Amino acid sequence: MYPFFALISRMKYIDRWQLMRNSRPENLSDHSMDVAVIAHALSVIANKRFGHSIDSEKAALVGLYHDASEIITGDMPTPVKYYGDEIRDAYKNVENKAVENLLSKIPEDLRDEFEGIFKKESDEEDIYMRHLVKCADKMSAYIKCIEEENEGNSEFRTAKTSTEKVLKDMEEKYPEVRVFVEEFLPAYGKTLDELLGR
Repeated sequence: MYPFFALISRMKYIDRWQLMRNSRPENLSDHSMDVAVIAHALSVIANKRFGHSIDSEKAALVGLYHDASEIITGDMPTPVKYYGDEIRDAYKNVENKAVENLLSKIPEDLRDEFEGIFKKESDEEDIYMRHLVKCADKMSAYIKCIEEENEGNSEFRTAKTSTEKVLKDMEEKYPEVRVFVEEFLPAYGKTLDELLGR
């Protein structure tokens, strides 16, 4: 018996933003889907507009699995995770052990396919793609803040401001992020009728 996929299916039980009041709860499955879609989009933009040759399908997969270790570790709130170097490094070590644990739940003949999703390669385009997945992760968090704000929830005001600052820094390093912010982000928070042009 190999429980890898049964464990992955449990992402829906891991709630995010646990220290904050949510208008609509967000679980790890919701978040991972958003990150996968945005990471794919950023990679396509990188390829089409900025001359990269990123595997955009792999970017989607990396986005889909990027927080899978939290099935074992739980979601560590950002203020705690990044409180200091010692805590950040210790948590990174725990995450790495959780990934190894997950990978051990796959038959050995299939494992290398999944290791390529979870583990960085030395190839420059793979490294760049993984940076874009991190950008997609932040973008997803920012979109959550927009949605909460539109619901009249002021609880996310500070998170929105700090995430916006990080996104601005990312825009300077990754032009794909700037394109997404300018061309796609304004649609988030609109009503269905507005999105469909009714």
